[in-house]
Order: sequence, then C-alpha cells, then structure tokens
Amino acid sequence: MKTRITELFGIRHPIIQGGMHYVGFAELAAAVSNAGGLGLITGLTQRTPELLAKEIARCRDMTDQPFGVNLTFLPTLSSPPYPEYIAAIAEGGVRIVETAGRSPEAYMPALKKAGIKVIHKCTSVRHALKAEAIGCDAVSVDGFECGGHPGEDDLPNMILLPRAAEELKIPFVASGGMADARSLVAALALGAEGMNMGTRFVATQEAPVHQNVKDAIVAATELDTRLVMRGLRNTERVLTNSSVEQLIQIEKEKGPDLKFEDILEQVAGVYPRVMVEGKMDAGAWSCGMVVGLIRDIPTVRELIDRIMDEADQLIARRLAGFLEPALA
Repeated sequence: MKTRITELFGIRHPIIQGGMHYVGFAELAAAVSNAGGLGLITGLTQRTPELLAKEIARCRDMTDQPFGVNLTFLPTLSSPPYPEYIAAIAEGGVRIVETAGRSPEAYMPALKKAGIKVIHKCTSVRHALKAEAIGCDAVSVDGFECGGHPGEDDLPNMILLPRAAEELKIPFVASGGMADARSLVAALALGAEGMNMGTRFVATQEAPVHQNVKDAIVAATELDTRLVMRGLRNTERVLTNSSVEQLIQIEKEKGPDLKFEDILEQVAGVYPRVMVEGKMDAGAWSCGMVVGLIRDIPTVRELIDRIMDEADQLIARRLAGFLEPALA
C-alpha cells in the first residue's frame, strides 16, 4: 500500500508504532520495522542520552529498515537534556523523530539541521496546524479514544480526522482506537495517510513487557479505561485497577483543590513496576479504549500482515461491492 506516509518514511505499510514509556525498546521497534511498519524507540525511557545512543545501536543491529525515536517534550521545571538527546539521535543515524507533549518548535532547527523528518502528535486541529507551520513533516492526530493524553477537547476521530483533512497540507496518521484492518481502512477513508498504534502493539509477542500486561489488555473491554487528572488539565486515559479507582476517589474528595502531590502515589514511578514487574495494581498506566478490540497476542509480523491482507479485502471486495455496476 502506497500513501504519502509510506513515501515520506520509506516504509512498506502505513502503520506506525507509537512511542510508549517502558514499551518502546529496540526489540519492539525493530520487529515493527522488519514487518514493514515504522518502529519507534521511546527516547525518555532511556534515562540518559548515552543510554539512548546504545539503544539505537542495539536496534540497528536488529533491523536494516527505517526506524525512529519518540521524543516527548515535558512541561517540567528541570527538563531533560534535549539537545543531547537530539545529538544522540542524529549521531546514531536515525532520521525520523516522533515528537509529543509540548511544541517541538525550539528544537526544530537542530532536528532539521540533522536531516531528521519530524512527525508531531496532536490532539486538535489547531495544534496540528501549528506543527505544520513550524516545519513538521507530518502529524499524528490523536482522537479522544487514545491511551495516554487525549487533550482537553474530547473530539473522537470520526470528527477530528475529517477536520484535519480539511485543514492540513502535510500528511497525517490516525491515532487512538487503531487496532486492525477496519481501523486502517476507516482512517484512510477519513483522510489520513496511515495509522499509529500504541496499545495494540503492547499485546504482541515481541513487546518487552510483563506477560501480565498483555493478558490484562486481552481481558479488558472497551469499558475498562478511565480518564484521570482532568482537574489538573493533564487528562490521561488509563486502564482501570485498584490504584486508579483510589485516584478517582481522591479527585472527587479534593475537587477543585486537587494538587498533583495528592495523587503522587498513584502516578509516580508506575511504569517500571507495571511493565517490568507485572504489578497490575501498582498505579495508573496509559491504555486506549481499543482494548475492546484486542483478543490475541500475535507476533508483530503476524499482526501487520493480517492488517494489510484484511485491508486489501475490505477495500477490493466489501467496499467495492457496494458500488453499482456502471450502466452500459
């Protein structure tokens, strides 16, 4: 399948693996790239630029296909050393970066100087237009369904994607609720040039996370995610568990007086305990509503091949079958 996204990144299939904390290691990124998609190493999971450089080298040993690095710009008082992370990315020969969080505008000159193509994650059309204006090559448009941070506009992809298509000149992929061939074909119909999958790739054999995490995703339904930290305007969609329910109760009790410190126990340092140790009630961890569509744990190649084969069938048979034969 050929789209502007496959052309831009030099990949065979218009499928991107989103950057995910303590999930986006070399094993998963290489598996996705080897299967024809675009795999991403999660930059800030590596605690230092030096460690990121080693992870990039490790990934390069596993694949000769294009892969990228996710770099999330955090609204913190003591920011990570982003220039050093960008240098590690450039020196490692990586030419694709997915940016997320705050605007990458301050770092665009360094990224562009290194010949890096930038795809920025956005949750609104206005943010996507800003990304286009500052020189991003593409955007990932995240609907309200997505795991992690869906923004504060609560727009689902059935509205957000067509609006993005109306406004943007650069290509974009759909993110949030993406799991299978139906997701891909729908995203293409709504104007996207591909799709970004996060939660779906966690439930694969190559994902370097504890089996408990994969099993929890398969067992969950579309009703099992919760929105937390809305009062802090830092909304996050997470999979429910006992810690999440405690967090929600604290939010109700504190109301408008809620402070981040009130929920520190439920959100700080959670990912190593969940993803590595498999402690599923350790705290709040990002997960999309798409869990309702995930019922197995295939290899990455099996998943991507299945998506592309079924997408071809959907387009060529089912959708084409709705068209009336041309009149003679």
